[in-house]
Amino acid sequence: MRGSTLTLVGTIALVAVAAVLLAPSPYLKQAPAAAAIDSAEHAATIEALRPPKRERPVIAILALNEGTEATDLLAPYGVLGRADVAEVIVVAERAEPLPLHPFSALGRGPELLRIEPQSTTIAFDRRYPDGADYVIVPAMEPRDDAFVIDWIRAQHRKGAKIFSVCAGALTLAAAGLLDGSNATTHWAYVGDVLQAHPTMRWVKDRRYVVDHDISTWTGITATIPATIALVEAIAGRAKARELAEELGVSHWDARHDSSAFRLTNEHRKTFVRNWIAFWRRETLGVPVSEGVDEIALGLTVDAWSRTASGTAITIAAGETVRTRHGLRIHPAARRQAAVDRMLPSPSADTPARALDRALADIEARYGRPTAEIVALTMEYLWSGEIPPLAMVELR
Repeated sequence: MRGSTLTLVGTIALVAVAAVLLAPSPYLKQAPAAAAIDSAEHAATIEALRPPKRERPVIAILALNEGTEATDLLAPYGVLGRADVAEVIVVAERAEPLPLHPFSALGRGPELLRIEPQSTTIAFDRRYPDGADYVIVPAMEPRDDAFVIDWIRAQHRKGAKIFSVCAGALTLAAAGLLDGSNATTHWAYVGDVLQAHPTMRWVKDRRYVVDHDISTWTGITATIPATIALVEAIAGRAKARELAEELGVSHWDARHDSSAFRLTNEHRKTFVRNWIAFWRRETLGVPVSEGVDEIALGLTVDAWSRTASGTAITIAAGETVRTRHGLRIHPAARRQAAVDRMLPSPSADTPARALDRALADIEARYGRPTAEIVALTMEYLWSGEIPPLAMVELR
């Protein structure tokens, strides 16, 4: 009995010490917004992105059947779908539904939903024997899949321009496409790429980098400005400006401040504090219905699943739902009873602001430090200006 009492006292003391050590401290003032890119540099970037083959280009967004990053795939697909300036096709090795996850330096997060690829690589090659104009490579695991690398190399040999989103740069690096090139990637992976490929030249303070026919993008949220830049290269600045306004984006040049993104002890404490508080962990439902916006959906489920306090899963009435631009998705669950709370439906109105809305809700639910670490992992300079939306209590 005495031993049990001592054990209990020791546990309580350990928890108390941990609470003190992990207690949040005041966060540093947010870094100011990065300066705009010189117009001549932006013009040169757009020129380098011009379609290499067709007036209406063919764009393949490559997915890995084993696991692909959610927003890396959904955001560029949604932006290009709204623009309607190219044929956009989600391509995978096999026709079976494939899982989308949040990825981070800590590994693959939970499965958020599944999507059906719109073509296999074999069918794509038969339809377009001369190859795509552009291939977009999201983050995927494993990052050095032999089939993916071979297909990317084959498309590159056929004259396609290859783009990587976030940690997708590790796949391009494994394919040998970044050796001797100027490039970038998510802040957490720069060291890994440089160590494995020392001839790559990291370009800091740029959201996306173009070197000849290879374009690399920084963290997850770079997908939107970089894809709008691609639309400008295909259809002109007026079209890009119209699209940006519709999405809720004020600018889409490559401005970026790399020094604003680094993992601090406060971030580590926040993650550990949330991770050890397992009794507070909850499952959050994101309702999806026909015509759901791909951009808002990706940003919403990705953000909530990076908190270490909640996991967002998609909820729908049927087995499959078709998105705004025709992508067929398989929700993670069909019953609200599978979750603790329901989040608002992703809004198609200015969908690029969905991350601001999600971060405001995360701050209201879990606190500012958790919202800050989510913004950091998505490489987003968050202002915190949008007020939170309402959540529905289920139990």
